[in-house]
Amino acid sequence: MTVIDPETQAGWVPEAVEDEDEAEDMPLSLRLSIADTLTLGNATCGFMAVYFTTTGILIPHLTGSEETGMARHSAATAVILMLLAAIFDLCDGLVARKLRSSPMGAELDNLSDLISFGLAPAYFVLVYGMVADDAHQRVSALAAIVVLLAVVLRLARFSCVTMKDGMFQGMPSPFGALTVVSIVLLELPFVPTLLAIIGVAWLMVSRVEYPKPRGILAVAMLSWIVGAMGLLAAWAFDAPGGQFLLQTGCALQVVMGAVIPLFATTRRVNTFRHNRREARAAELP
Repeated sequence: MTVIDPETQAGWVPEAVEDEDEAEDMPLSLRLSIADTLTLGNATCGFMAVYFTTTGILIPHLTGSEETGMARHSAATAVILMLLAAIFDLCDGLVARKLRSSPMGAELDNLSDLISFGLAPAYFVLVYGMVADDAHQRVSALAAIVVLLAVVLRLARFSCVTMKDGMFQGMPSPFGALTVVSIVLLELPFVPTLLAIIGVAWLMVSRVEYPKPRGILAVAMLSWIVGAMGLLAAWAFDAPGGQFLLQTGCALQVVMGAVIPLFATTRRVNTFRHNRREARAAELP
């Protein structure tokens, strides 16, 4: 029932009706799509990776309940969560292309990537510097900041720079995060570990072109991530040969991180030389 004020003759609508109208008129920018839900799963995995790194590695080390090194199960859980975040990040793009994404999908994707592939691996490096026997805490903290800032700059540039279809400029943040974590899990001496981490951070903000994971490449990447989860699980539960398998998988990830830029740079140089030869040939009478 509508009540009329005799002085103003204005209609008063019950509050429940107003709420229903507001729900119906909710702008599209506030409605989540299926792709957005996957993106939020990405962010959740990144946060939980930080949680397990803290409760399972850092706190036991600070309280003296662990003798040395990282807690195997918690480290594996944290890295598996980062791998799950990479799967969510891969799938939300595929779903958005097949179905639809909301107007805030791109913003959600960048914010989630910052948590899962910026904060989580940087925090992993920080904790490594606190618990590893030969590490230096302050230098590790500096390396962690470099990783975090590299991801921030990488994501900001991705939003501003338009690249040719099918290519990324700089190492993608999920690939960079997994490479950083692989370097830490290899348990190399501190100086080579530090230099390799800084190198990955530089690759993320470089102009090296990386192919986007589509089609067969996306399937290969997904298979690689699932395989890495299996290696981590075998290592966490101390399966026979688990340590060797883990180090092999981490080494392969690091090698991929080094080979792809070399391949991309070589291809770019060859393309430049080919174009220059064609230009000179066109100038000849």
